[in-house]
Amino acid sequence: MHRGSCLCRAVRYEIDGPLRRITHCHCSMCRKFHGAGVGTYATLRRARLRVVAGEEALTVFASSDHATRSFCSRCGASLFFEDRDEPESVDVAIGTLDDEPDAMPWAHIFVADKAGWVDIRDELPRFEASPPSEPSTS
Repeated sequence: MHRGSCLCRAVRYEIDGPLRRITHCHCSMCRKFHGAGVGTYATLRRARLRVVAGEEALTVFASSDHATRSFCSRCGASLFFEDRDEPESVDVAIGTLDDEPDAMPWAHIFVADKAGWVDIRDELPRFEASPPSEPSTS
């Protein structure tokens, strides 16, 4: 079990089971959403995520015709990304975990859109857009 929350702790969530699919996303929308060089997410089956407090504080923003991003309306913390084309999964911003993840990021994605001031110095695989295959989200 993993637990997480927004900065003001109004929104709290739980994730059942281990985290396996963690990526650093370099797309411009993730950079804007996080106010940082990358957005780091764990992708998991939606059924494994439970918002246990503060659902009324969540604001959902349609960032494109197929995706939404949820954040705390009180403190502005970036929390979740959802793609309508993948209704069974949700991406959780792992910077909002209250504990340490039990896995490490496995890849950089959307590096074609990477900010010029970001220098990738690790040896993780890099994908211009979405990777062709990814670790399990179960």
